[in-house]
Amino acid sequence: MHTLLNRIDLRLFDTIASREWPGAQQVLPRLTRGADHGLLWFGIAAGAAALGGRPARRAALRGAASLAVASATVNTLGKRSVRRARPLLDAVPVIRQVRRQPVTSSFPSGHAASAVAFATGVAFENKWWGLALAPLAASVAFSRVYTGVHYPGDVLAGAALGAGAAFAVRGLAPTRAQLAPPARPRADAPALPGGRGLAVVANQGSGQRGETRPDRSQEVHGALPHAEVVTCDGTDATTLDKALEEAAESAARQGGALGVLGGDGTVNAAAAVAVRHGLPLVVLPGGTHNHFAYDLGIESVADAARAVERGEAVAVDLARFRAGPHREGQYFLNTFSIGAYPELVRIREQWAGRIGAWPAGVLAAWKVLRTAKPVEAEVNGRKRELWMLFVGNCAYRGLGLTPVRRHDLADGVLDVRVVRGGRLARTRLLAAALTGTPRSSPVLGEARLRRLRIDGLPDGTDLAFDGEVTTSPGGLTLEKENEALTVYRLLPES
Repeated sequence: MHTLLNRIDLRLFDTIASREWPGAQQVLPRLTRGADHGLLWFGIAAGAAALGGRPARRAALRGAASLAVASATVNTLGKRSVRRARPLLDAVPVIRQVRRQPVTSSFPSGHAASAVAFATGVAFENKWWGLALAPLAASVAFSRVYTGVHYPGDVLAGAALGAGAAFAVRGLAPTRAQLAPPARPRADAPALPGGRGLAVVANQGSGQRGETRPDRSQEVHGALPHAEVVTCDGTDATTLDKALEEAAESAARQGGALGVLGGDGTVNAAAAVAVRHGLPLVVLPGGTHNHFAYDLGIESVADAARAVERGEAVAVDLARFRAGPHREGQYFLNTFSIGAYPELVRIREQWAGRIGAWPAGVLAAWKVLRTAKPVEAEVNGRKRELWMLFVGNCAYRGLGLTPVRRHDLADGVLDVRVVRGGRLARTRLLAAALTGTPRSSPVLGEARLRRLRIDGLPDGTDLAFDGEVTTSPGGLTLEKENEALTVYRLLPES
């Protein structure tokens, strides 16, 4: 059997080597050189990360990680396990041949493994981008036979290994589609073809500071041409609140929905208005981080538009903090914090893109714990000295003091994380961050609660919620309101 396969492999190689391939002579030798050491694929990944948005960066990272795993497997296991001589070049025209012939084992093809691994990894994030890369990956793989460097069997084995590497990476780091927020509980919301009946407030002030933005109404009309869109400068809270109220009244008259384009602070304001008017909310990501939109599974205006067209929606939890039982209080969609946590997050996000999430978390912990002062408060009846207190609306994933994102937006809990003060608290917490075991640190406490009471805060204590900062009125009660808000989001295909 082995001899038969070898004869077939040799015959295919001779057929490819002796045949004229129109146009290939000008392209394939250059393409095979460009793919040396994965340079072609790393170049594509770098370009996508620099010029694309968040989905493109994620696809580039997954493709590069799959390539790295494939390359390491080929070089450490593949070529050492099977020693196979390179093809004889007698039948290959000299003009096709690479200048420097490889001296390692011919089996399997590292170029084919890298090409297929990268394209498959990208396809796991976005199938259309993966399909677009497939012809290029196939050309690189074929070029190895065309230039006489590998037998066809080497290429096929490399391709299989590359696909396996991409699957292995997906097993270790599931895609967003695999970890999409559960589409429950489903909620009733009207389908609005073309956005008819949708009233949207677009915050011109959302996004990176100093960033020049076009008229944001055009972003919405491009996807939902019949939507009613009002732009406003959300840096003035009164102006934003007035615009949202007027939009909600218009949507209610039409039996439609309230929409908002902006960051987390803008979405927070819109959520309160939507609940008050009994309207479903359309979240159009238009801020710097868009934590709520991304946790919801909405990464673009187009994502939200498709959900609106289909009438697909879910009910999500809200959390509220208030000074007393008879006060209306304030909602938060994402997080509430007291102490040094807001500064820790700011530093972490500033550096995460340059040095990675874990090193950025360590740097942030070191800087904040070196300069911050603890706050004395009574938490659920127990007096504590706190460096920081974090409360998430629903459970967050991630390291103990640097939670990242949520999987379930209707789990009925507050994610409470407390960094306690005390003797050597800073040193012990920083040591835990450095060793990657913050959950085991005695200065870090975590709990999942439905209600939290905070008393005895000093006057003027800062608190942050959904990117906004205000001062505490003294005693506070935080509690959940389960499935209080209906939000449009795409549901899985049944």
